[in-house]
Amino acid sequence: MKADLHVHSRYSDGADSVREVLQRATEAGITHLSFVDHDTTDGLEEVVALGEEYGVTVIPGIEISAYDFKRNRKVHMLGYNYGSDARHLRALCRPLLERRHLHTLEQARKIRETGLSLDEEQVLAMVPEGGIVYKQHLMDLLTDAPFESADYQQLYRSLFKDGGPASGDIRYIDVFDAVRAIKADGGFAVIAHPGQLDSYELIPELATAGLDGIERHHPDHTPEDYERVDRLAAEFSLFTTGGSDYHGRYGTPIALGEFTSPDNPLLMSCKHS
Repeated sequence: MKADLHVHSRYSDGADSVREVLQRATEAGITHLSFVDHDTTDGLEEVVALGEEYGVTVIPGIEISAYDFKRNRKVHMLGYNYGSDARHLRALCRPLLERRHLHTLEQARKIRETGLSLDEEQVLAMVPEGGIVYKQHLMDLLTDAPFESADYQQLYRSLFKDGGPASGDIRYIDVFDAVRAIKADGGFAVIAHPGQLDSYELIPELATAGLDGIERHHPDHTPEDYERVDRLAAEFSLFTTGGSDYHGRYGTPIALGEFTSPDNPLLMSCKHS
């Protein structure tokens, strides 16, 4: 068994289609895969059907852009194996997606005001009709430099960070609302890459609210993060997961399956129903 439980596609801010991701997954020998596109369950039917075609067990997933209002910091919540209706998740996330889309279009307008060429029609053409535009789509139109290059990172920071013309953020979902929605739809709630966003202090509180697991294996985690995850998982009886956080060329150059999930009978036995 080889499971990558953290993969993104064109349904959010990934560069690759579902089919392209699954092709790469089979080449990497992955047997279990979860697309956790940001704040959306769109594409689930396509994902499951193509998973069957490629012989990969697909676990329904989502990564919710949440917020820890007590500590004033972002936190990402992964939801796995929720019911196909996903009524509570859809209701929770739809307003966030609308805010993100409008915010990104406003960012594009502010970037145009600096003199850079960024046509709104081109921006909208980057995603399917009704899709959500992300900063990655703007960057794709602005530069051919690879994500990991100094040129790309300098341009990104100058536009979106440190008071740049397109800096600023949207209002995110309360993390406890995210956990409740995942559980209400019959899913498993897992906190994503706590080492990346410094979410460790939140875990004891989430454990009392229904948290099921912690993401352990992630490109941004260090051996110290592994030890800290293991201690908290043991203390609060949580399982651990892992994945590559794959975004294709829109993200750090990590290969599918380079980071995989620890064996976990609870998740690994899950199939879409």
